[in-house]
Amino acid sequence: MLLISIVLYLLVTVLIGYWASSRVKTSGDFMLAGRSLPLFLSSSALFATWFGSETVFGASSEFLKGGLYSVIEDPFGAALCLILFGLFFARKLYTMNLLTLGDFFKVRYGARVELVAGVFIVPSYIGYIAAQLVAMGLILNAVTGMVMWQGIVVSAVVVTFYTYIGGMWAISITDFVQSIIIIGGLLVLAIILAGKAGGVATVLSEAQPGTFRFLPKASGIEIITWLAAWSVLGLGSIPSQDVFQRVMSSNSVRTAVRSCFIAAGLYLTIAMLPLFISMCVRHLYPEFTIGDTQLALPTMVLAHAAMPVQVLFFGSLLSAIMSTTSSAILAPAAIFSENLVRPLAKHRFTDKHFLFITRMAVLGFAAVATLMACLRTNIYELVGESSVLSLVSLLAPMVLGLYWKRASSVGAMLAMVTGIITWIVGQQMNLPWPALVPALLVSMVSMIAGSLIWKDKSAITNDKS
Repeated sequence: MLLISIVLYLLVTVLIGYWASSRVKTSGDFMLAGRSLPLFLSSSALFATWFGSETVFGASSEFLKGGLYSVIEDPFGAALCLILFGLFFARKLYTMNLLTLGDFFKVRYGARVELVAGVFIVPSYIGYIAAQLVAMGLILNAVTGMVMWQGIVVSAVVVTFYTYIGGMWAISITDFVQSIIIIGGLLVLAIILAGKAGGVATVLSEAQPGTFRFLPKASGIEIITWLAAWSVLGLGSIPSQDVFQRVMSSNSVRTAVRSCFIAAGLYLTIAMLPLFISMCVRHLYPEFTIGDTQLALPTMVLAHAAMPVQVLFFGSLLSAIMSTTSSAILAPAAIFSENLVRPLAKHRFTDKHFLFITRMAVLGFAAVATLMACLRTNIYELVGESSVLSLVSLLAPMVLGLYWKRASSVGAMLAMVTGIITWIVGQQMNLPWPALVPALLVSMVSMIAGSLIWKDKSAITNDKS
């Protein structure tokens, strides 16, 4: 029954994607759904941005190990990103009428910076996609006994197919349906488990010491590490194509801004459910929290939940992970075709050619991520690493490019290159704090110093006038 339900769900998702493909006529339709999404579709799409494997499997696993203090990165950092994007970025970027985030670097700094930014944006998604595929592999392994790599491949084929044919339209429509299933499935499971445990108050009162510690201790290094955890998704996902494409798919500036805040509220609220459910599992069935805690929730549901609850739970899991995976696959494909291939093509291709190239890129990135997913299985680490790449290379050029008129192309190039180099070097050293901290500082200083020393021609002309 459970297996049949999962197969039917995957089939319905593919059919929705196929139906959505009829709306795709241009590359703009494929990448941004024609900038026509109403508030409910835009909000659900943004809510689903990160509500995937790292929230249900990764965050709940880390929460069992170290409480709230261990999950600052996600969900709290992820919600912070949406709030900041709505406050400071959505309005400015929407009015620029851009197709991809890479287009911002082209308009603001020129074609050379666009190419370099594209090169830095694209790799950051490989690990992120891989994390989602690992989670779907875990589900299929738990439900069917399928070998992990086989589950990963099957999952990749399904998600890649409906992303390939329907693009952002398919993602947005399936996200709306999947968001309803996510909320319903997790709520039902949380209520049932809380009832078995004697109520919410009982579960919370018997939590292990330190479970609800949220703030760092007075030590300077711990404060820096705490702030770094906020920054991984909170700042690192601001210069990301998947957040950009979901916000820019809105039908107006007002919708774009409002959907950020609605999605942030939804995310922070619904993301508490997997954490609470994991507490219930520890209280009721502590044997499932021994070993790989990423498997605690699915194995407990299979062992002790009734069939309708199993269907709801695994349906919500698949919904969460598929919605995240599809946009993560589309994001680097859009950057690749629009900001790497288009500048090199020099007007030799039509829009239909670029639509075809984008779809081929979807297949390519999905294949690479599938291979990585078969080699690495720690979901939380894969997600964190992918966000750090954007944080240390792209945040400074994006923020200062929007808010500082003197930001120059040389400054942007220096910020991207020195940030990445510093992070790589820091990873090899035994630093007392995360390597992203010095990398972000170096990137910001390089951006400011480079812009002050090497001004763009337009800035020099304005200074003289």
